[in-house]
Amino acid sequence: MTQFKKARSGNITPEIKIVAEAEQVDAAWLGNQVAKGKAVIPVNPRHHNLVPCGIGEGLSVKVNANIGTSSDRSDLEEELKKLKVAIDAGADTVMDLSTGSNLDTSRRAIIKESSVAIGTVPIYQAVVEAIDDKGGLIHLTVDKIFDVIERQAADGVDFITVHCGLTMAALEMLKKQGRITDIVSRGGAFLTCWMLHHQRENPLYENYDRLLSIAKKYDLTLSLGDGLRPGCLADATDRAQIHELITLGHLTQLAWEEDVQVMIEGPGHMPIEQIQANVLLQKKLCHNAPFYVLGPLVTDIGTGYDHVVCAIGGAIAGAAGADFLCYVTPAEHLCLPNVEDVREGVIVTKIAAHAADIARGNKSAIERDKKMALARKNLDWDAQIGLAISSEKARTYRKQNPPSEDDVCTMCGKYCAIKQVREYLGK
Repeated sequence: MTQFKKARSGNITPEIKIVAEAEQVDAAWLGNQVAKGKAVIPVNPRHHNLVPCGIGEGLSVKVNANIGTSSDRSDLEEELKKLKVAIDAGADTVMDLSTGSNLDTSRRAIIKESSVAIGTVPIYQAVVEAIDDKGGLIHLTVDKIFDVIERQAADGVDFITVHCGLTMAALEMLKKQGRITDIVSRGGAFLTCWMLHHQRENPLYENYDRLLSIAKKYDLTLSLGDGLRPGCLADATDRAQIHELITLGHLTQLAWEEDVQVMIEGPGHMPIEQIQANVLLQKKLCHNAPFYVLGPLVTDIGTGYDHVVCAIGGAIAGAAGADFLCYVTPAEHLCLPNVEDVREGVIVTKIAAHAADIARGNKSAIERDKKMALARKNLDWDAQIGLAISSEKARTYRKQNPPSEDDVCTMCGKYCAIKQVREYLGK
């Protein structure tokens, strides 16, 4: 019985209780949110050391970190270091997007070492194996796709991105649209090439019942992917993107009928003024299922600083109702990120999520900022460092640049505004 079905039956599962305690919400209320599809708790029973987290309406905004090997760089030890850094920095989930060597071995090691939910994009491995075995993407079979999905589910993957809404009709709309960047989703590009070569419908759409059967068997949460997400600001909110979103709304209902949990993925590159409308569209068209956004990236020219670009869009999206932010790193659009890139990506996206939580009225987030304000007023440096999203970085700055007077910092020194006014007011 899946987490979703248990919640619909009124069963307050151990996972619901754990998430409710962490979120400081009523367990019965959370169970009702899961039962309505407004929140998900990605938990594959085969992922044994998992601490569950909840994603959705009324919960704190969550952050995902992507790691994984590539065809050019494939070092499992480095990926395990990235996993640890991501979790230590506060990532709520991690996705393994590996396309390098020994994919089963890498994934199983990552799941074994991870205390947070692990997600994947199974089409990546299916394509890699088709190329290795047969010499080309066009030789990918439907059975191979579903073999990989079931293999990953059996290993303990908690959620998967599946680009089920990328249909032949959507591709026709894309062709007529005249985009600048066409398709930037790797999974979307794989499926598009296969569909156009074979002149066949998307196998994930055409065989959706088969996908639901596997998801139900392993209590696998589906993250319905946006294969047609915009890759630049000029392509945002076009007909192809919205056509795919409408399809995902229909597929959400079909998944719920089979007691399968669902999230919806969203853009992508997008101007600031379009973010709120996109969140509202997703929530309306997809029946208030949790919304998982990449960014959105609010400019195309932030190369080298795209983690900041992502955080700006993520804060706005989260405030508007997005529930789950996928980070990007400073290396986005340039290269495979290193361990430090992963750390920076998680931290800035955690800041965006926290800012969104405050806008959403999250009591814990608001209280944490109030505690920081009081610590600053009291010149309590230990408390300030402890309350920071990155205590490590705050502590390093303080240690590297010590003041001549312990109760101030070197920015203002003896002219510290808080100290002067406090002494004057006698507080």
